[in-house]
Amino acid sequence: MAAMVEKWAGLGSAMASIIFLWSMVQNHVPVTLRLYLTAWAAKLAACFSPYLQITILENSAERFQQSEFFYAVEAYLSDACSRRASRLKAELGSDSSNLQVSVDDHEEVTDEFSGVTLWWYASKKHSKGNVISFYPGEDERRFYKVVFHRSHRDLIVDSYLPFVLAEGRAVIVKNRQRRLFTNCGGRRRRYLRNSVWDHVKFEHPATFDTLAMDTDQKEAIMDDLIAFKDGKEYYTKVGKPWKRGYLLYGPPGTGKSTMIAAMANFLDYDVYDLELTSVKNNTELRKLFIEMTSKSIIVIEDIDCSIDLTGKRRKDKKASSNKDSDNEYEPDPTEPRKDDESKVTLSGLLNFIDGLWSASGGERIFIFTTNHKEKLDPALIRRGRMDKHIEMSYCRFEGFKVLAKNYLDIVEHVLFGEIRQLLEETDMSPADVAENLMPMSKKKKKDPNMCLAGLIAALKQAKKDAVTTAAVAKAKEEEEAEAKKAKEKEEPKEDK
Repeated sequence: MAAMVEKWAGLGSAMASIIFLWSMVQNHVPVTLRLYLTAWAAKLAACFSPYLQITILENSAERFQQSEFFYAVEAYLSDACSRRASRLKAELGSDSSNLQVSVDDHEEVTDEFSGVTLWWYASKKHSKGNVISFYPGEDERRFYKVVFHRSHRDLIVDSYLPFVLAEGRAVIVKNRQRRLFTNCGGRRRRYLRNSVWDHVKFEHPATFDTLAMDTDQKEAIMDDLIAFKDGKEYYTKVGKPWKRGYLLYGPPGTGKSTMIAAMANFLDYDVYDLELTSVKNNTELRKLFIEMTSKSIIVIEDIDCSIDLTGKRRKDKKASSNKDSDNEYEPDPTEPRKDDESKVTLSGLLNFIDGLWSASGGERIFIFTTNHKEKLDPALIRRGRMDKHIEMSYCRFEGFKVLAKNYLDIVEHVLFGEIRQLLEETDMSPADVAENLMPMSKKKKKDPNMCLAGLIAALKQAKKDAVTTAAVAKAKEEEEAEAKKAKEKEEPKEDK
């Protein structure tokens, strides 16, 4: 027994000496040889170990995008295995009200599948570079490791890991809080661990039931959305990316933003509100697209203003720098570029919508809004990019009935007949109609008679204003025509 103890003591001493010597020598060994020896040592250790290890990184494709599998594993372990962990971490959810408990870093939890025991490890690795970051998390790489006996390799790879992925996705959907994103930059981006998107909880209450629009038109839109949501196999069959574009156009106050919220609530999608004027260039636009999740709606509101702004800045720059020259403007390389770099081209935007990048992620809807459809470039709104054009028009009687039910809780009234006639003769936006249906004072109980009478008065005034505006416009047109005729009569006399 004593000889056995001396033998193990000697082996331990030898191993300690080898480890000490290797730590001293490796600083003087070439990198190539060091990597070779490390790989050889790992293979040697694997020959004596009956266990295998699989690593799931937080970022896939060389940190190009986040790994869905990593977050599925995180959700699965938090839901199924966190009770068996001795160290947990608790964080506020995205809605800042519910606590989310998950496995802490460098903690081990066990799981069992078909009678096989597995060990999961949540780990974090810091960059070895001597770089000081003022924003925590930028130099961290999180990952999970699962360890199991090598005899169960096929079971784990073919059955267990797909099971974890499916269960993790189900947990994410169950706990999912829909969000409203906006693109951020500068210091705010660095503060958010270099993320290109900032978000808040999406809480807009609009639905198709409360949307002031013709019933048949609403049903057609909902049918189209359902066909898109259930159309993954169809889009794959016809060879098209799983995406769809909607153009919402019409005067201000006709419910374009409300329609977007109703779509998001109907589909249970996230919303990405993309502000084009704060995107520096086409490359940044692609990066924004890469960071978007599936099951999302990408919104660019007032698209005509965004595109005009970029083009106008380019033309103004060229005109002010070279007014008398016909040659193309070439910027001075010694001048700071400043605003010249903060542009997205029409070509870049078109590629963003339906280029090669649009096929990544899948299940996305693009929505453009505009008050002036005629100002948009035809290439931007052609079928295939903006598949469905929806006119958001002035309020008519069908839309009014929805608003009356929402605001006054009534479906019939003796004043409805007069209101119907006025709405057919007068253009008033749903926003203005809704404003007139609200009680005159918050302290007083809403009175349908008073609210409807106020709406009738507003409609009559709007009708009167429209007649006056039309008369003024006609008088001005006649005056301009008279002036033109008088000028044409005077021109021959001047020639003589």
